[in-house]
Amino acid sequence: MNNVSSLFRMRIAAVLFLLGALATAQTVPQIPYRSVPDLLHPPADLHLGEVAGVAVNSARHIFVFSRGNTSGPAYGAAAAQLLEFSPDGRFVREIGHNLYAWSFAHAVKVDPRGNIWVADKGSDMVVKFNAAGRVVMVFGRKQEASDEGTGPLKHAHPPLPPVDGMFRQVTDMAWDSAGNTYISDGYINSRIAKFDANGNWVKSWGEPGSQPGQFSVPHSIAVDAQNNVYVADRGNRRIQVFDADGNFLRQITIDAPVPENARPAIGNRPTSTTGTMAPGAPWAICITPGPRQVLYASDAFPGRIYKLSLDGRLLGMLGESGKQPRQFGWIHEMACPSENEIYVAELLNWRVQKLEIGGEQ
Repeated sequence: MNNVSSLFRMRIAAVLFLLGALATAQTVPQIPYRSVPDLLHPPADLHLGEVAGVAVNSARHIFVFSRGNTSGPAYGAAAAQLLEFSPDGRFVREIGHNLYAWSFAHAVKVDPRGNIWVADKGSDMVVKFNAAGRVVMVFGRKQEASDEGTGPLKHAHPPLPPVDGMFRQVTDMAWDSAGNTYISDGYINSRIAKFDANGNWVKSWGEPGSQPGQFSVPHSIAVDAQNNVYVADRGNRRIQVFDADGNFLRQITIDAPVPENARPAIGNRPTSTTGTMAPGAPWAICITPGPRQVLYASDAFPGRIYKLSLDGRLLGMLGESGKQPRQFGWIHEMACPSENEIYVAELLNWRVQKLEIGGEQ
């Protein structure tokens, strides 16, 4: 009798889950959008590689951080190139040609004062350029070529203790209204580092794990107008929100049904509901300017962009995996200078798309 009751309860639970998923699918609006064709116009002899980062400044210049200009073997390449384009897509310049920190591009951002920042995962460095393209501040330190054992960092278990001021496979950066910098550090250290406006180390918080305040690849980071810090905790399939001192406030999860015909951008269809390739696992996040701020987040499968309120309500979604315009191949970074304008950097499609919300293509 107990077995029958248990089976009945399981079936009821399954029906309720399916009904809930159906209701969610019906209540999450599909956001209309178009992709601007032929956005960038690089010189004939310049080619983008995997586009890891994109940023837009107040003059609408577009900064592209590409794993192009590659030299060396796949396991030890120098794969990072920072390019600037005008609002109409004309090539302006390359920034930081032959820079010592270039190793493996990960993210680019423009701060409120117009400085250009990059996170290089391969060299474990964050570099701040001024608007003229000159280096004005560096964070972290590249491994020395003369060191014994220099090579790819190990994901040790248990993890090695982090070192103040040093990174291990750093991923992104953001700023609060006081000019403090928050750096997501990253694939190995799994923490957030805070520096003051003068570049001085303040503190860090977080460690590997799945509890509140712990991380599994903090991959992207953003700060809202109230100086709350949003961390795309990709491996844990959530966005964690903290105050400026690192106190945990809440977490956001994105739970939207996946169409049965959804295809991955590469490889087999993921079967796990957790981890990096799970639906809703945030690869990139960005927060629009005020006065009404919204949060955009992207996943790798089924390759969608989600629009959320800052308290985590899912307002709408758009896109799918693919190689055509309006489709996405692993969005690695987004810039959202307004609620109706999103720039997306794609690893697998080697491109940047500009999306205009509200217009079908």
